[in-house]
Amino acid sequence: MGWGLTNRIARMFPGKSGNSVMVAVDHGYFMGPTRNLESAGATIAPLLPYADAIALTRGILRTSVPPASTVPIVLRVSGGVTILKDDLSEETITTSMEEALRLNVSAVALSVFVGAPHEHQSLTNLAKLVDDGERHGMPVLAITAVGKELEKRDARYLALACRVAAELGAHLVKTYYCEGFSKVVEACPVPIVVAGGPKLATIEDAFALAHSAIAEGARGIDMGRNIWQSEHPVAMLKALRTIVHDAATVREAADAYQEEISVSLRPAATTAPRRRKV
Repeated sequence: MGWGLTNRIARMFPGKSGNSVMVAVDHGYFMGPTRNLESAGATIAPLLPYADAIALTRGILRTSVPPASTVPIVLRVSGGVTILKDDLSEETITTSMEEALRLNVSAVALSVFVGAPHEHQSLTNLAKLVDDGERHGMPVLAITAVGKELEKRDARYLALACRVAAELGAHLVKTYYCEGFSKVVEACPVPIVVAGGPKLATIEDAFALAHSAIAEGARGIDMGRNIWQSEHPVAMLKALRTIVHDAATVREAADAYQEEISVSLRPAATTAPRRRKV
């Protein structure tokens, strides 16, 4: 890989751990105004200082992220179908590589739908995007989407989807955690980040997912709803960082979450005004 492409990847995987905590806010491209993401800018702003990268579309980047921000951007470049359709796999590339370069992003991302009606289209989209990315030094993140068929999230299917994406040249792969996840990692020759998926029942469930994924070889997480639909999004993000970067346990992450909430609720210290001497 060229220097520019390698540098872009390194920005998203900072520090001694070499892992990444990405925040996904690209749901609106097919789901519309998702709960707690109705005002994207208000949701994103407090999370930016603690994200290693943020995944979004060009529309949200332009309208909801300050241009002075230095957080690496993973730009969603596929789309063309909405949640109103039964089949979500009929995507195409909706944002050009030239636009991604103008926006100065760190990676581009698209979904691949292995086994879906439009499998061929999504896989050739990936191959073409990789060609463009190699020409311009832009990493490509392939997302192993399952549409509405969540039962597909088993090791055999995900290992197939991740391996195919890597074989077609994806530099990074985003997939789901599953039982036997280490086998998925072993079969994929490029780094994997794990999706959070739908909002989980408890914060401990989200911490357990992140902990298991990292323990079994994932290089990071890319969570959305389990962060910004939680009661305390910043505390949630900070606690997840302790797992991904500091190898914290689920219990330690939960403690860090509670401590962050306690700190945020403490009243600001005030200093009584001094009396003037007369």
